[in-house]
Amino acid sequence: MNIKKYIEINSRKRFGKPVLIGTRISVFDVLNWLANGMTRQEITEEFPEISDDSIKACLFYAASKEHYLGIAS
Repeated sequence: MNIKKYIEINSRKRFGKPVLIGTRISVFDVLNWLANGMTRQEITEEFPEISDDSIKACLFYAASKEHYLGIAS
């Protein structure tokens, strides 16, 4: 998955945290909603600017980061 289509890091948005392109919604926000029981359908209904693919990109970003950290330790 090419997460650069969905996620950007810009020091002027959310203090440089990864956010969904065109929004101020952070990857952490999306992951937190999922962890607290929201479904992907609920998220996309509540936030129409978020697509199912952008949610998948957030999950892929988190999985990639975890994999990288696991190798480094």
